[in-house]
Amino acid sequence: MSKTAQINNNLIFPTTFNEENRVTLFPGDCEQFLSTLPENSLQLVVTSPPYNVGKEYETNLPFKEYVEWQDRIIGLCVDKLKDQGSICWQVGNYVDKNEIFPLDIYLYESFKSRGLKLRNRIVWHFGHGLHANNRFSGRYETILWFTKTDDYVFNLDPVRVPQKYPGKKAYKGVKMGQFSSNPLGKNPSDVWEIPNVKSNHIEKTEHPCQFPISLINRLVLSMTNENDLVFDPFSGVGTTQAAAVLNNRRTAGCEIYPSYFSIASKRISQALNNELDFREDKPVYEPPSGAPLTINPFK
Repeated sequence: MSKTAQINNNLIFPTTFNEENRVTLFPGDCEQFLSTLPENSLQLVVTSPPYNVGKEYETNLPFKEYVEWQDRIIGLCVDKLKDQGSICWQVGNYVDKNEIFPLDIYLYESFKSRGLKLRNRIVWHFGHGLHANNRFSGRYETILWFTKTDDYVFNLDPVRVPQKYPGKKAYKGVKMGQFSSNPLGKNPSDVWEIPNVKSNHIEKTEHPCQFPISLINRLVLSMTNENDLVFDPFSGVGTTQAAAVLNNRRTAGCEIYPSYFSIASKRISQALNNELDFREDKPVYEPPSGAPLTINPFK
């Protein structure tokens, strides 16, 4: 019988992996948990690891040691990945004395040296964040999407986005005069404009670097099928797990920070009961012209 996580004296989710678990949530180090997983068990690994920038949930390491640590975890994940599986490593920049070190560049070789192939370098663009003084303000992070083989799962139709000109018609050829747009929508580009979780965002918790469910939904829906296993080695407040169960996937994750683990358990439970509030994947809101916040008070 699986051990079960205990939060506020309530039994929530199994902490040891079993293929029959819909959710497995481990309150500890992901390296320990990964060693217990069977080979060829993970269809999708998706995570946003600590960036080594001094947040409360991370221990600052010399940069070389940080990259070596990430490389070790990436290797463990690859070992457990199915042949048709994918890894999505979402990272930003490590910053030291106002110099940035793009983590996707430093970590690329960790995947490539293990035979994985980069399918997209997705740029996640968002409009809000800390303002820089001596360089342009950073408003993006990247998702490295690698596959283990050329025979990988990719379902485009569930993640299509609205056509810009759905009424456009072909102007020549055998389809001249016919509508030329796919009625299901268009393939999203590799630049995703999705609001980050700040301030009054409906998903906001105490976690300072929480990513939005709509971001993970695209990855889960396109790179897995129902009942596949989605894993996050750095679960934080459970966004990956929530997205997985909302889309009828199995999921496993690890979180070493107790307060985040507790929040993750609650959010995953809400997702299982269809009670979790989250922002749908929709275009970014543009305030109407003439609204109070769009008028420059200095003119």
